[in-house]
Amino acid sequence: MSHLESRLRALRDGGRKILVPYITGYAEHWDDAVRAAAANGADAIEIGIPFSDPVMDGPVIQRASRDALLRGATIHKILDGVRSLDVGVPLVVMCYYNTVFRAGHDRFAQMLTAAGISGAIVPDLPLEESTEWCTAADAADVATVMLAAPTAPDDRLPRIAERSRGFVYAVGLLGVTGERETLSESATTIARRVKQITDLPVLVGVGISDAQQAQAACAQADGVIQGASVMRRLMDEGVDSVAKYIADVRGAIDE
Repeated sequence: MSHLESRLRALRDGGRKILVPYITGYAEHWDDAVRAAAANGADAIEIGIPFSDPVMDGPVIQRASRDALLRGATIHKILDGVRSLDVGVPLVVMCYYNTVFRAGHDRFAQMLTAAGISGAIVPDLPLEESTEWCTAADAADVATVMLAAPTAPDDRLPRIAERSRGFVYAVGLLGVTGERETLSESATTIARRVKQITDLPVLVGVGISDAQQAQAACAQADGVIQGASVMRRLMDEGVDSVAKYIADVRGAIDE
């Protein structure tokens, strides 16, 4: 069992709903935002590695990625920054497969471990093509979190859950990341379906846009991942706004 999985299982089994904010690495004040999120109730933090063609991400995170790249973001700069964070919660990277491939599977996994990263989410790496990366990640004790789409047939979900490490990422709706006015019914449906076939923690992400939606999603899921709503606040309002938002979500899902 990976460090990430053991930590999240302990929280879930203790009755706590899990909160994982997403923060784009090397965005302006990203390191302070990570510290603020951890200090205000985040249980783990997903750090995005900026990419020029972020196919899963909507306008907010696209903007954050573009701004980070313009500021000179590189994998090495982000991982060097991670080493200095010391926030006391597991850190997970979200990156696209080209980043992994260019670095090399073993080398990339070892780079993550050396920086203190506990897991990786690679959304454009299909289950059927994931063996080489997952083998390298397992050997380096990096938990590869697999995504379960709302369109996944019943016979595919157990294979996704079996290959996933740390937790299963239940994708709340079809489409790209971003804020929505209401929580999609597909978010609670996919969480319920995945929880029926695995004992891994199941977290819902994509389209979880505020504290009330997070609370509603947690009625079925073990926790939530929130990205666009966090990054919009960081880019438009600053670190203090992120801190307040995370505290508000924490309070809502703890009720």
